[in-house]
Amino acid sequence: MTIKDIQILAEEHGLLLTENIRFNEMGIDFRVGFAIDNKGQRWLLRIPRRNDMSEQIDKEKRILHLVKKHLSVKVPDWKITSPKLIAYPLIKEKPALTVDAETYGMVWNMDKDSPNYIQSLAKSLVELHDITEEEVIKNHLKIMKPSDLRPEIDNQLKTVKSEIGISSELELRYKKWLDNDKLWPDFTQFIHGDLYAGHILTSQDGIVAGIIDWSTAHLGDPANDFSGHVTIFGEASLRKLITAYENQGGRTWGQLYEQAIERASASALAYGYFALETNDENHIMGAKVQLGVI
Repeated sequence: MTIKDIQILAEEHGLLLTENIRFNEMGIDFRVGFAIDNKGQRWLLRIPRRNDMSEQIDKEKRILHLVKKHLSVKVPDWKITSPKLIAYPLIKEKPALTVDAETYGMVWNMDKDSPNYIQSLAKSLVELHDITEEEVIKNHLKIMKPSDLRPEIDNQLKTVKSEIGISSELELRYKKWLDNDKLWPDFTQFIHGDLYAGHILTSQDGIVAGIIDWSTAHLGDPANDFSGHVTIFGEASLRKLITAYENQGGRTWGQLYEQAIERASASALAYGYFALETNDENHIMGAKVQLGVI
């Protein structure tokens, strides 16, 4: 789509944009654009990459309606919601970490060693995980019981192995993880599901100010929301986050740390399963690399 096409699309939804529009093409499901309207207001645009995303868009709208009632940090305030365009006023704070679209290098927008980050992230996690199952049911969102967690991974493993392949080393690790009763929680909580520094907005001094990209939120394994942290910040920082979370009232179990490590290692498996769902050859090739097939 050209800039003019974007302007016409936005105008059809009542939004008058200037030609000052730029895109970040890194998104998997959406093209993400940054625009300015004729009054100087900055907007974030999300344009679906596929035509079959109406259900996902509607689900994320319900998620945002739910979490904005409970979180003390900002979440996107969708002003335009349609199968062709999502638009909301741009939140001024930047993601803690971004990827340069040209060099693919990591760009930090805060002090990555700031103690403010861990303390404020722990607070947001406690608020998020405290959302009750009753509210999740009321908003018609995905619910996983503790007994559902391992079958989901087992199904992903069998499907990905059959359709894409997986290295023997990773397969063995995942099977050992599935067989280790001690690691798995006996409760589930409402989680973001794809929480890492790129989806967490902060001030320059590292205080968490907002969280974006909520499409995978559901009632599930709380270790999921810690796994993205260890991937970027390392294992010592993960221990600090769990301690801060506990100190602020977060519910844990003895093996949350170990479970978060295994969840992080399973990101390749999750990506492989996603690649098969989208049937996108680029994603399938990327998954093969992560899964050790090529």
